[in-house]
Amino acid sequence: MSFQEFVGWSASAVLVLTIVTQVHRQWQQGSSKGVSKWLFIGQMAASGGFFLYSWLIHDVVFLFTNALMMMSAAVGLGIVLWHRMKHRDEEQPK
Repeated sequence: MSFQEFVGWSASAVLVLTIVTQVHRQWQQGSSKGVSKWLFIGQMAASGGFFLYSWLIHDVVFLFTNALMMMSAAVGLGIVLWHRMKHRDEEQPK
């Protein structure tokens, strides 16, 4: 493995681990209060674009990272929507 690949894979691991930890914490807390669904929709759109770009330029590190980022965004969005449906009465303005 070259130094450049090591740097890329290391950065990828840090980014993915950070996002996965946040999504897991959101699930464990049982609430998505203050979390916008648009955060995850935007993340999925950006990661989808970067995934296509990385495929076009044959960058395996970026391709792998953005595939995982798209999946984590989809899970995050699912959790937000689940929490909103589950706690619908709590989020209504009074």
